[in-house]
Amino acid sequence: MEEQTNQSGTTPSQEEATPKVTGIGGIFFFSDDPEKAKEWYSKNLGLEVNEWGSSFEFRNANRPAEINYLQWSPFKQGSEYFSPSKKEFMINYRVQNIEGLVKNLEANGVTILDSIETYDYGKFVHIMDAEGNKIELWEPVDSVFTAMGGKTTK
Repeated sequence: MEEQTNQSGTTPSQEEATPKVTGIGGIFFFSDDPEKAKEWYSKNLGLEVNEWGSSFEFRNANRPAEINYLQWSPFKQGSEYFSPSKKEFMINYRVQNIEGLVKNLEANGVTILDSIETYDYGKFVHIMDAEGNKIELWEPVDSVFTAMGGKTTK
């Protein structure tokens, strides 16, 4: 059996290896004019915006020295990114042990929309909940965002 490592390159504890959601990773919603929405939120609510929306920075409760991120993003009304959901929003959940979580979801009969995709900033997979909401699951590598050094909302 292959031994897994966590973001810091160490073997995860039993708690860190449990397949589960650990927080919110992003809030995505439809907008008639995403650029105008970002401008409004920046001007009126102080969000630091980038091409995707705004990245909120926070500290990991279990590892306070570690910076984590939540992405807020308006999408152009009608974007296919939320499909097959017909909803106006999509939530991204931060997870640990995405492979184990997908196995558990499959065993529970949950609709898995795609295969796990791996990027330098984490692993992603999309599922449907019982209400027809598309959900994005993300096992993040927050250190990549930290190294990028972009502006964040704090």
